[in-house]
Amino acid sequence: MTHPLIPQIIELATPVAEQLGLEVVTAVFHTHESPPILRVDIRNPASDTSLDDCERMSKALDTLLDESDLIPDAYILEISSPGISSELSSDRDFVAFKGFGVTVATAEPFQGHQEWSGRLVRRDEGAVYLNQKGRVMKIPRSLVTQVRLADGV
Repeated sequence: MTHPLIPQIIELATPVAEQLGLEVVTAVFHTHESPPILRVDIRNPASDTSLDDCERMSKALDTLLDESDLIPDAYILEISSPGISSELSSDRDFVAFKGFGVTVATAEPFQGHQEWSGRLVRRDEGAVYLNQKGRVMKIPRSLVTQVRLADGV
């Protein structure tokens, strides 16, 4: 379950990231930790996300969060980049991970399945293309809800 402050945190973090040439990917507030940990994942759309990107975002967002008093109690702010198991979303992701194993989830069954696995061929305006043992599957993009890197495909 998403913490109720996450939408407000993303709303604060997004313009900060944009000013730094970055994107906010997701945020999670681990309140079961002591002190709680607010983790914000960022991505540099122009290149690999660096430690410098994380440091710049951390300093800028930390100041803004302190000024906003959105989180009144003590917490730890962690800025990182999403791991390799992350969801593919941008055109850059689909180009960078061409040939990698992926799992595609659909909103409703397509040809009897709501989940497809294979090697990523490409994505265009109309579909996501997977190679399944030499056979290319064309999954309508309008049905696709998620594309994630997969293990052992």
